[in-house]
Amino acid sequence: MPKVNVNQIEIEYETIGDPNSKPLLLIAGLGSQLLAWSDEFCESLVNHGFFVIRFDNRDVGLSTKFKNAGMPNFAEINAAYARGEIPEVPYTLEDMADDAIGVLDALNIDRANICGASMGGMIAQILAYRHPSRVLSLTIVMSTTGNPALPQAKPEIMAQFFAPVPSEREAYIEEMIKRDRLVQGTFEFDEEQGREYRAKEYDRNYYPEGVARQLAAMAVPGNIQPKISTIQAPTLVIHGREDPFNPIEAGKEIASTITGAELLILDRMGHSLPREVLPQIVDAIIAISNK
Repeated sequence: MPKVNVNQIEIEYETIGDPNSKPLLLIAGLGSQLLAWSDEFCESLVNHGFFVIRFDNRDVGLSTKFKNAGMPNFAEINAAYARGEIPEVPYTLEDMADDAIGVLDALNIDRANICGASMGGMIAQILAYRHPSRVLSLTIVMSTTGNPALPQAKPEIMAQFFAPVPSEREAYIEEMIKRDRLVQGTFEFDEEQGREYRAKEYDRNYYPEGVARQLAAMAVPGNIQPKISTIQAPTLVIHGREDPFNPIEAGKEIASTITGAELLILDRMGHSLPREVLPQIVDAIIAISNK
């Protein structure tokens, strides 16, 4: 796969489909590699006329790692907010949004359809208000504004998801399967597919340290709800009714804040993209891209 130099770092990316088709940039979530956008999903989008671009965010997958930055001090980050200060972090979500723009620049794409999931949905929102001229349409999946007034994730989910992960391959896969089950929603969990994905992820690049720094990046700019009201691009918000990580109120807030945004609530979907919902999501992306 090719790499592009952006913001003095390297971003690993992959393109799928005809470059003359409608460009669609996919932005993955916290700790997720470009593999989070499944081949099945990408190929379906290609078959419906998109040129798909997926990439590894900084500090994950095969993109540049920030080992020299060390591990963030979350106590100090919280203390800075308590003092009314902006905390110091290795990088911000704004930096990550600018990385995404750098990928488009490398491909000579002036404007693209943008789709982000979870933290990637936050990055997509930031990209849309920082670089409005680059956005044809915006799709935000199972994401949030970071508004502290919103209902928070279930404590047991937070405790499980931010516990240390094992470094040994099989133990890692077992642990991640447990976590995936927790956020699946009420669809039947496809364990075979889940194991295959987590094994590919581990073998491609096992790097849990980046997750902590990406999490710290979410502290800046903090609550983006006031800023997204400036977004003018046709916007679609997709959210699972059973999402235990970003409760449904998070998706509703995004949709009610962005003028004209459409809201698609998917029954039984949690904080994941099970095979059962992919056709609905593809159809919805097609529809918003045609606005």
